[in-house]
Amino acid sequence: MTDQTYCDRLVQDTPFLTGQGCLSEQQVDRIILQLNRYYPQILTNKEAEKFRNPKASLRVRLCDLLSHLQRSGERHCQEFYRALYIHAQPLHSRLPSRHALQNPECTELDWGSESRQLSDRGPMSFLAGLGLAAGLALLLYCCPPDYKVLPGARRVLGFSPIIIDRHVSRYLLAFLADDLAAL
Repeated sequence: MTDQTYCDRLVQDTPFLTGQGCLSEQQVDRIILQLNRYYPQILTNKEAEKFRNPKASLRVRLCDLLSHLQRSGERHCQEFYRALYIHAQPLHSRLPSRHALQNPECTELDWGSESRQLSDRGPMSFLAGLGLAAGLALLLYCCPPDYKVLPGARRVLGFSPIIIDRHVSRYLLAFLADDLAAL
């Protein structure tokens, strides 16, 4: 295990680094800026802009950065670990590859301790999507194929998308505002 290259370590550490809440957006930005601005320059300005794009999610940008570094070679991976040590030292000490280096008889990763989540948005997003799908299924079920059967129901269901859209959009905007405030 001691002859493990930095690229091998990065492959081993990628699931841990891209996990929920490991690296904050500020830490990732600092790491990217260090790889871009300090000697030796690992990332070009164009690559740094791509990896710092706020329109993409943090997880996607981090996955792209790590795969780019793995393709670029040993020196790039080594500089990433140096930047990670500088900007996120507590996280650096918890990396799976560091535990494997410190404990060479343990060659297996412990995947059981990692939490399992449905998405990186959290359980409320899942429940909102499930509720929306159930509501739409209920609307389709209640909407009769023959509109002459229940003319009153047709009027009520005709305005339902407007009411649902307004409430759902308020909820989603509030959820996004809470998400942005957490960053």
